Amino acid sequence: MPMRHRSYLIAAIAALLGAAGAAPAMAAALELPAVVEPPSAEHHTGKVIFVELVTPDLAASKRFYGELLGWSFRDITSGTTEYAEALLDGHAVAGLFQKKQKPGEQRQPAWLSFFAVADVDAAAKTAEAQGAKLLFGPKSFPERGRQAVLADPQGAVFALLASSSGDPPDVLASPGEWIWNSLLTSDPDADAAFYQAIFGYEIFDLPARTGARHLLLASEDYARASANSLPAKQPEARPHWVNFVRVADAETAAAKAASLGGRVVVAPHLDRHGGKVALVADPQGAVLGLMEWSESDSQKVSQ
Repeated sequence: MPMRHRSYLIAAIAALLGAAGAAPAMAAALELPAVVEPPSAEHHTGKVIFVELVTPDLAASKRFYGELLGWSFRDITSGTTEYAEALLDGHAVAGLFQKKQKPGEQRQPAWLSFFAVADVDAAAKTAEAQGAKLLFGPKSFPERGRQAVLADPQGAVFALLASSSGDPPDVLASPGEWIWNSLLTSDPDADAAFYQAIFGYEIFDLPARTGARHLLLASEDYARASANSLPAKQPEARPHWVNFVRVADAETAAAKAASLGGRVVVAPHLDRHGGKVALVADPQGAVLGLMEWSESDSQKVSQ
C-alpha cells in the first residue's frame, strides 16, 4: 500500500472515530451496527470478523458492490458522517464509510480488517510492545463493541475488535461473503511472529516461489490468514492486508467488476487450493480479492 493510500485510510479512521466521539453539540454519536444478529456466544480470537471500506463516494461504492456481490445496504447517518451497513441475505457482511476527498486530492480507498480479541486494550498494549503504532482508540460503541486501529511494525494497517454481539461462527463462507485474508509484507516471518504474539496463532510454513515466503496463520485448528512476501515486480508497494470474498466463478466476477467500472489488478489464475483467484479494484480504487472455493474443501488445519 503506497504511503498516500495508507494516509487516506488513517485520515478517514480519524474522521470516523472523531465524529463518533464528538460532543452532542458538534455531532451525534454514530451508532455502528452489531457484527452478529442475533447475538452469538462464540468468540474466535484472531478471526477477521468484520471488514470496513473507506471510500470517497459511498453511493458509487454501493452500486458497485451491490451489483458485483449481491449486497443490499442500510444507511446510517450522524451529522455529516455517512455510513452504510452491507447485508447479504439479511446479515451484515461489511461496513462502508464515506470520507470525501478535497479538490485535487488523489488518494486510494481501502478496506480495513477487524480481528477478534477478548480484550482490545490488552491486545493493543501487546501490539505496541511488539513494535506496532496505535493510530486510534481504543473506543467503545454500544452495539459494535470496543475497537482500536493500529499499524503493524511493517506499516500494514489493521483493527482489533471485541464484539458486543459475539463472533460469526467458523463455517464455510457463502458466495458474496469474506473467505480469506492475506498480508503482503516486506518481512513475512517477522510479521507472522508479531500477529502470533497478539492472537496466539500457530504458524505453518507452506511452499512458495523461489525467494518468497508463504506462511499460514491458524487458531483453534482453523486457517485464519496468510503472511506473504510483497510481489517482487512491485518495489513501490508497501505492506498491507488484502481481503478475499468468495465467488462462484472468478473469471466471471472479474469481468463483471471491470464492466461495472472497476479494473482487474491481477487476472484470474489457479491458486494452491485448486480454485481460481483474482484481484480487482472498485471504481474508486479499493482493492479486494475474488476467490473460488469448493464445497468439499475445509479451512480446518490438518495436524
